[in-house]
Amino acid sequence: MSEALDDLLDLLDLERIEQDIFRGHSRPTIVPRVFGGQVAAQALVAAGRTVPEHRTAHSLHAYFLRMGDPGAPIVYTVDRIRDGRSFTTRRVVAVQHGQPIFHLSASFQAWEDGLDHQAVMPDAPDPETLPTAAERLPRYAGNPLHPEIVRRMLEARAAVDIRYVGKPPYASIGERREPHSQVWFRTNGKLADDPLLHVCLATYVSDMTLLDSVLLAHGRGGWAVGDVVGASLDHAMWFHRPFRADEWLLYDQESPSAHGGRGLGQARIYTQDGRLAISVIQEGVVRVPHD
Repeated sequence: MSEALDDLLDLLDLERIEQDIFRGHSRPTIVPRVFGGQVAAQALVAAGRTVPEHRTAHSLHAYFLRMGDPGAPIVYTVDRIRDGRSFTTRRVVAVQHGQPIFHLSASFQAWEDGLDHQAVMPDAPDPETLPTAAERLPRYAGNPLHPEIVRRMLEARAAVDIRYVGKPPYASIGERREPHSQVWFRTNGKLADDPLLHVCLATYVSDMTLLDSVLLAHGRGGWAVGDVVGASLDHAMWFHRPFRADEWLLYDQESPSAHGGRGLGQARIYTQDGRLAISVIQEGVVRVPHD
C-alpha cells in the first residue's frame, strides 16, 4: 500500500465522539477549501458505522451547503431515520464553526435476489496502456499549469491512479469537444475486504472529474487553470453491483446541460469485466470569471 493511500484511509477512519457523532479532518487540496469528495466519503463512513454490517449502501443524495475550512475539524452527526426489514436510512449533517457545510441522505439494503439487466459498457482502451498522472501532468507544467499546481495535483491524486482516456480539459484549452470524458481509476494499493470502504473510496474519487465534460464542451481548462470558477452543488450515487475500488473501474462521464452558471454531469462506473457498478449525477457551479 502506498503512503498516500494509507494517509487517505486514515482520513476516512473517523473518530467516534458519541454514539452517532463523529469527527474528521481534512487534507490539503488544489483550492483553499475542503475537497467535496472527501466530505461525501467521510459522511458515508459516519452513516455506515451506524448500520448493521450485512446491509450495504445502495444510494446517497447530498448537498454541498458551504465551503469547508481545511484547517478545522468537521463534526458529522448521524440521524437514524429508519431501520426497516430490508432498508436502513440515515441522514448526516457535517458541521464546521457551528454551521452546516454538507448534508447527506444514504440508504442501505440487506442483500436479496431479483431482476437483473444493465446498460452495456462503452468501448475504452486498456487502462494499462494509458499514461499515469505522474507521466502526463509534468508535460503541462508552465503551459498552461503553474508548476506548483502540478505538484499539488500530483499530491492530491497520489492515493488513486487516475488515467484519462482522452485529453483532460487543461490539455485542450480553446478546443470545443464533445461533452464526454472517460477515466480509469483504482487505488494505489490493495484494500481490506470491507464493502463500505470500497463504496466510500469510489465516492471520494467520483467528485474529482465528473464536471470535466462540462468544461470540454466549452473549451475551458478548468479550476486548476483559472478560466472557470466552480464548486459542487449536489451529488447523487446509486451502487448497483459489488465492486472493488482497488481494481480498475471505468468512469464514463457526460454533460447533457450547462445553463445559468450551473453545469450537470452524469456518469456510469463499470468494472473492467463490464459490470455496471455505479451511476452518478452531479450539478455544480461553473462560472466564467469576470475581469
